[in-house]
Amino acid sequence: MEDAAVPLALRRWFVVHFVVDLLVAVPLLVAPRPTLFLLGWREVDPAMSRVVAAALFAIGIQSLLVRNESRPVLLAMLKLKMVWSGFAILGILVSALQGAPPFAWLFLMVFAAFATVWWRYWLLLRR
Repeated sequence: MEDAAVPLALRRWFVVHFVVDLLVAVPLLVAPRPTLFLLGWREVDPAMSRVVAAALFAIGIQSLLVRNESRPVLLAMLKLKMVWSGFAILGILVSALQGAPPFAWLFLMVFAAFATVWWRYWLLLRR
């Protein structure tokens, strides 16, 4: 298929992903303890919170940068997003079941929603 066969909606989802990642990453980088305390976490490791912020920045910014690239580039980015969201879902689910604050379930739903989008487009573009 040609690059033109890449749905415009997918390119827009990459921008949405960028915005959501930055909205979460900035407070985690700048003020991890106060941010997570407001969301119910009482134990916060600022170093690990900032590592999560770095991952969110990396994936979000890369999403913005590649949104207009060719189909093979978008497929590669989709694979990364699928792996990232899949393991994030697993990690958050385990944590939520072990007593993480209720906001963990919200984060799980956000990752699951994005994972659904990524898998849908992956299956669509692989045809």
